[in-house]
Amino acid sequence: MAQLPCDPDGVCMRCKEKPPSSQTLTCRTCATPWHLSCLTEPPVSDSDTHWECPDCSDLSNPVPVAPSDGILLAVRDIQLDTSLSEKQKAKKCQEVLAGTSDLSKDKNSDIFDGSFNCSICMQLPDRPVTTPCGHNFCLKCFEKCITQGRNNCANCRTPIPAKMYSQPRINSQLAMAIRLAKAARTGQSSGPPRVHHFVRNQDRPDTAFTTDRAKKTGKANACSGKIFVTVPPDHFGPIPAENDPKRNRGVLVGDTWEDRMECRQWGAHLPHVAGIAGQSSYGAQSVALSGGYVDDEDHGEWFLYTGSGGRDLSGNKRTNKLQSFDQKFENMNEALRQSCRMGYPVRVVRSHKEKRSAYAPEAGVRYDGVYRIEKCWRKDGIQGCKVCRYLFVRCDNEPAPWTSDESGDLPRPLPEIEELIDAIDITERKDEPSWDYDEEKECWLWKKPPPESRKSMDSRSGDGSTVRVKRKPDIASEREKLLKGFRCGICRKVMQYPITTPCGHNFCKACLEGAFAGKSLMRERSREGGRSLRAQKNVKKCPSCSNDIADYLENPQVNREMMTLIESWGKKPEEENPEESDENDENDDNDDNDESLEDAAEVSKPSDYGDKVLEEIKDNDLNQQHKRRKE
Repeated sequence: MAQLPCDPDGVCMRCKEKPPSSQTLTCRTCATPWHLSCLTEPPVSDSDTHWECPDCSDLSNPVPVAPSDGILLAVRDIQLDTSLSEKQKAKKCQEVLAGTSDLSKDKNSDIFDGSFNCSICMQLPDRPVTTPCGHNFCLKCFEKCITQGRNNCANCRTPIPAKMYSQPRINSQLAMAIRLAKAARTGQSSGPPRVHHFVRNQDRPDTAFTTDRAKKTGKANACSGKIFVTVPPDHFGPIPAENDPKRNRGVLVGDTWEDRMECRQWGAHLPHVAGIAGQSSYGAQSVALSGGYVDDEDHGEWFLYTGSGGRDLSGNKRTNKLQSFDQKFENMNEALRQSCRMGYPVRVVRSHKEKRSAYAPEAGVRYDGVYRIEKCWRKDGIQGCKVCRYLFVRCDNEPAPWTSDESGDLPRPLPEIEELIDAIDITERKDEPSWDYDEEKECWLWKKPPPESRKSMDSRSGDGSTVRVKRKPDIASEREKLLKGFRCGICRKVMQYPITTPCGHNFCKACLEGAFAGKSLMRERSREGGRSLRAQKNVKKCPSCSNDIADYLENPQVNREMMTLIESWGKKPEEENPEESDENDENDDNDDNDESLEDAAEVSKPSDYGDKVLEEIKDNDLNQQHKRRKE
């Protein structure tokens, strides 16, 4: 028989009665109240402070899944994989049923047993959103419930704070974890080419800095730093690894920088102020979403972008945000329209200044891949003047930072735009696009030769010779990458009893409670004369952002699904034959290839595996920082 806890009003969800405090038992892990009489296995003592509810105790003693259930789950995941063709799905299903599939051989690599699925669509969460009660949902499913007037959690019916359902935040750590786990399960691996070239720019500083003569603070008058990529300024499309001599991997989707000046150094978007990079007769190479115009609409895989111009920036009005005249298809607006006609890929970066978008980063600037402009038009803007509008649709081979997919985009139908009814000067592409999806190769590529650069680039070193450097091997495993993403925002170690704040950040339960220990929700105030004032609420800001989480800290709930993921990936590897490993450790000095056995033996020690990995990662990060300072 199913066991259910008490709802937020204290009423037992099984017997529909409100038990007295003497008959109520609280779980030490999730702090959920339970009716003592409705438990099938009540504790021996009513005052047991170490009691765990059936939901939390099942995490440490999971029920084994029958082999038939595992096969059904594997077949269902294959059928729901949109990146596979029907022929590939049939082949993979046949391998699973025959027992020759990698999924059926390595059961330990499959951590998705159905317990992590979204409770609404019953699939793995896409753009996961975590509620304060510790449950995870797809962003689309969450917003659909909110629009239908259901402001309670679909799992436990706990009320959701108004600030969260009005502006939900994506749990980026969970999205990255699902993507890496899928990649490890399917065995997908991709690496950049092994050779790149070096570009000469020794006359530039390493980083952008403000001179002593600059009167304004910040980087308003900063000089530009070195350009670390070898692509010309008018390069279209992604920046590959052969044009990245410093990191040997190219500019990848999800790369973040502190500001636009640092983003410029890696060629993702060269202008450090303007939102559009391009030439009117040639095309636009990149755009930046930074909340400059109130007409912008961001939907992740597609967005409506507003062109430049229409503001009076003369004199002391350089920061004026009000439009005073109409925008026209000229200068940068014409460059975007040229990219629309030709079907060129346009790099897109999102800034934290875009506060209205759920897809903007929390801080800095992030590269989100390439998009294609499908249509452009003019219409009456919110401020009364006409604006140029562009429909951007994502078409990148890498998954977006906010998704859990392990593959990139597929061709999708265009969204319906209501404002096109009253639009003028509509421009649509007539010929085949230059950047399109290839069905045979199953990737996006140049169908037509990319436009030749009109900028000359120096691709030789100081002595006039071209330098070729091999790509360094990546020794970090998928397990290490996943555990790195599960670091607590306070102690920087693998989280224990993780909890997720309404603003989408994850911490250990003990760390977050310890950060605000001794600070009550309300504080009493009084004047010198002894007159008491009204109590004032204590503001408790999230350690990772400026949001107030005081109400949430009154009853924080453990994210059990995230805890299951951490425990599944943090288990130490099992030794199949300990005697053989001991013999190998004694003969390590005789064979250089036995270094990998030493690493495996260290991982198998009873110490915390996740903490060891994070200590090594932290040391590497510190070494890289010291190296950059010396350079």
